[in-house]
Parts: sequence; C-alpha cells; structure tokens
Amino acid sequence: MKRLAATLILILLSALPARAEIDIQEVTSPGGLTAWLVEEPSIPFVALELRFRGGASLDAPGKRGAINLMTALIEEGAGDLDARAFAEARDALAASFRFDVGDDTLSVSTRFLTENSDAAVALLHSALTEPRFDPDAIERVRAQVLANLKSRATDPNALASSAFDALAYGDHPYGSYLGGTPESVAALTRDDIVEAFGRSIARDRVMISAVGDITADQLGTLLDTLLADLPQTGAALPDPVPFGAAGGITVVPFGSPQSVAQFGQPGISVDDPDFFAAYILNTILGGSGFNSRLMEEVREKRGLTYGIRTYLVDSDYSESIVGVVSSVNPAMAQTIEVVRAEWARIAEEGITEDELNAAKTYLTGAYPLRFDGNGPIARILVSMQLDGYPTSYVKTRNARIEAVTLDEVNRVAARLFDPAALRFVVVGEPEGVESTERD
Repeated sequence: MKRLAATLILILLSALPARAEIDIQEVTSPGGLTAWLVEEPSIPFVALELRFRGGASLDAPGKRGAINLMTALIEEGAGDLDARAFAEARDALAASFRFDVGDDTLSVSTRFLTENSDAAVALLHSALTEPRFDPDAIERVRAQVLANLKSRATDPNALASSAFDALAYGDHPYGSYLGGTPESVAALTRDDIVEAFGRSIARDRVMISAVGDITADQLGTLLDTLLADLPQTGAALPDPVPFGAAGGITVVPFGSPQSVAQFGQPGISVDDPDFFAAYILNTILGGSGFNSRLMEEVREKRGLTYGIRTYLVDSDYSESIVGVVSSVNPAMAQTIEVVRAEWARIAEEGITEDELNAAKTYLTGAYPLRFDGNGPIARILVSMQLDGYPTSYVKTRNARIEAVTLDEVNRVAARLFDPAALRFVVVGEPEGVESTERD
C-alpha cells in the first residue's frame, strides 16, 4: 500500500501548476561539482537532471551507434543486480530513471521521493559506475535497435533527415544517424560498449539541475555521493562544423503517393546578439504552427499540405534553420516554389509591426506554461546551462523578447534568410521536381 501511494504521488506531481517565477540557486558541492537548484519543499519529491556533453557525437571511428546502444543498456543491470533485479529495486523505491542520448548530450533524468533519496541515489550510482552490460541484455537491446533501423529504412521522414544531414555535415558525426547502421550495430562487441561508456560518462562534461524537496547542502552531498567514482575526463569533444549543403534540390526516389521534404540553410548561434530577433522571425515564418506565414501560404491558401514547420537548430557544433513539409507528389513542386518565395519575401520585405507584436505576445505568454512541474523545470534549468545562460535568464527572457524592435528584426531578416542557400531534400516521387546542384 505504501508503494502504491508513493507511485501515485509521483504521477500527481506532473500536474503541478505553472510557476511564473522561480528562485534558482547555484550550488557547489564539497567535491567541486556545480548545480542549479530550485527548492520546492511543499511535496516530498526531487527531480534531478544530468547532462553529459558530447552525446552520440563521441562515437569512436567505425563504431557508429555504440553510444546509443550503450545508453539503452545502462539500466539493464548494475553491480550485483541483473536487469530484472535492478528494475524491481527501482520500482520498490517508487523512483524513475531515464537514460537518453542525442547528438550533443547523454541525459539522465531521475525522480525520487525525499524519504527514499539515499537508496535511490545509491541505485543510480551503481548504474553510472558499475553497469553490467550482460551478454543477454546486449543482444536483447541490440535486436530492438536493429528493428528500429529496419523501420527507418522505410520511413520517408527518416530517409529525408538522413540524406539532408549527410549533405549538410558530411563525415562529421552530425552527418549520420546516431543509432548507426545495421552493419555497424551488428558488429559492436561488449568491449565497444564498455569503451563507449568511458568515452561519454565523465565529470568534466556534466551539467546538473535539481528541483524539489532538497536543500543546497543536501544536494551537494548527494552529488558527491552520486558522481564520486566517475572518471574525471572522457573522449575529446567534436570540432565545430559549418552547415555545408549548398542551395538546390536533392530527390531521393521512394515509392509513395506522398513526398516528404526537409529543407534548410545556415543558421545562427544562441550566443549571437541577433539570436532573439532571429527567434521572433522564425516564429513568424514557420515556428508558430497555424499562425505562421508558411502555414497560411502553403496550407490555408493553397491546400498543399496538412502542416509545415521551421526550426532554429542551435546544436553544440553547428547552426541551421530547418523546415519539414509533406505533400502529394503532384503538389510538391509548387510547395517548394511557395517556400522559396516566402523565404525571399521575409528577407527582402521583413515583417510588419502587427506580426512582431503578435509574435511577442505568443512567445512571452507561452513561456511561463513550460514551468509546469518539478521535472520540466529541472530540464529547463539544465538546458539553460548548456546554452550558457545565467540563472537570471528565466526572469529576463521575456524582457529580451519585448526589447526587440521592428528595425532590428528586419535587419536580421536580411542578414539571415537566403533563398539561394536553401537546400531541399525530397523523398518520394515528386512530379516536376529534379535533383540539382544549385538553382
């Protein structure tokens, strides 16, 4: 009964109301680890987030997919506990551990009740320092990864993403799928997985945040206990890579009544003084769902698609502006024409005062809604650290949005958007669309 009640508490915590302002403390543990903390003692629960820089981009040469496979294996047994015993121990504590990897980071998301913090931290410590990587677990998880890779081979969205990334980034880790290929994953040995663990889990690249029923002193002690036995350094981080795809079209033949396109050009870094203006511009062009220009022109006026969206992608080692759209094969040529025309229009004409005000209202109004529980707040805090923002950012972010002027936005539009640099990768059988090196 106690275990059931604890589990229910964890579920209910996901529905905590959004907080307009939070008080972020910067904590340094006795052992020298730095973390951001928001104390919230009203419910006996803690959300802890760890991010290790590098992520799947730290795969060793010829071992693509090793870090992805390793990450999926971390909680498949640790120390004296096999996979089943580890899961039972975690569940008995009503704790939650989640391990994920992306191109830039390996993340560890942890939730536990205050009363179980010592036991939960000890269990997570074993996963981060003594993962078993048992042969049966490796083969079970490898089979899951291979099934995903097989599925991706017939998914037009995945095919478009892979072809686009290869054009944009070549031999850099960004140029290939982090899960590897069927051949590379099938060839991975247990030694490769152990090496992948050592390359990516280290103290010199960890960012930490915590939210909940814990004090600064308690957090410092907890972190030293949790991360004390990690190696000091891991593999060298990747070099930066420019977005390398020139303007034009690449068609990847795929039998389907519908084509999928990914398109993009060089972008802008989050630490660029013009980033907030670019953020507003992207919101207006394609980042705000049904209220964007591209949705209006491509879907509402012409009925060429169900949806189209653009993103400012600020990765650790490159920046881009990327969009995605799908359309029936006879309509893809016109879709590409409309996207290019809107790219050119925003570069040449900029935006209006009304569009600017609407975007500001949308962005500033939506921001507080992200802070809707301990877990989401912890994720936001660690993302802020990765982006290099100060603890004051949550209180100044909306003011930065409001401070952007129309003249500034339109100057940045002319600087940033370049229809001649726009690259389309189209997967399908689009009528009237052919591959080109540059238009």
